[in-house]
Amino acid sequence: MIINTGGRTDTVQYYTDWLLKRFSEGYVLTRNPLFPNKVNRYELTPDKVDCVVFCSKNYKPILPRLNEITDKFNTYFHYTITAYGKDVEPGVPSTEESIQTLIQLSKIVGKNRIAWRYDPVLLTEKYTISRHLQTFESMAKVLSPYIDRCIFSFVEMYKKLEYNMPELIAMTDDNKEELAKGLGDIAKKYGIYLQTCGTNVDYSRYNIHPSGCMTLDMLGNANGVAFKNLKHKGMRQGCHCIESRDIGAYDTCLNGCKYCYANKNPHKAYENYKYHNPDSPLLLGEVKPTDTITQGAQKSFLITNKD
Repeated sequence: MIINTGGRTDTVQYYTDWLLKRFSEGYVLTRNPLFPNKVNRYELTPDKVDCVVFCSKNYKPILPRLNEITDKFNTYFHYTITAYGKDVEPGVPSTEESIQTLIQLSKIVGKNRIAWRYDPVLLTEKYTISRHLQTFESMAKVLSPYIDRCIFSFVEMYKKLEYNMPELIAMTDDNKEELAKGLGDIAKKYGIYLQTCGTNVDYSRYNIHPSGCMTLDMLGNANGVAFKNLKHKGMRQGCHCIESRDIGAYDTCLNGCKYCYANKNPHKAYENYKYHNPDSPLLLGEVKPTDTITQGAQKSFLITNKD
């Protein structure tokens, strides 16, 4: 199975001690978002976990102890660095600091295990198409020697976003075409493998590869292991990723990004943070007498001698 540490919250930035302790103790508990009294248990051991996938906007807190995980597990790292400032991503380090941290991470784990995420791409009066392309090129020029690929996506206009980010300008198909062409040209210039995330639209004419930011081919090539040829079901419409199990929790990320889909609002995350105990097997709170704990299915995707 694939363990995802960062789909619901920035676990690396705000819950590093908890994350490392879970791997040290060899298991984790996660609440079902729809049925809070149902808790799944997953073993965090090399014989049960095929790969640990990280996604964060700041790996600095975990760098000194990252080897505690990388020495034992196959790993892959998504590092999100965008064009936005504190007005959109208040809890995220500056672009300059993030770039330096990514370079440090690359030197530790190798460029083949790092995807730079430039997403979501959104438009406001401040963050225009020209600004995106200018910023993307300045980053690409520096980051190209340290990454396996770059992944981008266009923002999804869901209802919560209309409330949290009223300054957002709806993106037209022409806007997307102009951005895709510009990003593709820049990626080609610097030798970066560029791909989309969460879309079925074909931008291959701009040197952009199809979606699938967590595929078995991608994880296998990065770690020098072979996975079975399995269908990638995805998590939502347009997603072409292999199924994974996220060990985080919604409404717990303190980054405060206006476009965030995983938080109802930033205040809710700060309220929930009070219930975090680094020693608990759950990210938030403790196991309750009314909880039902079920062992989660952990089927391996790796090719073995038996296959």
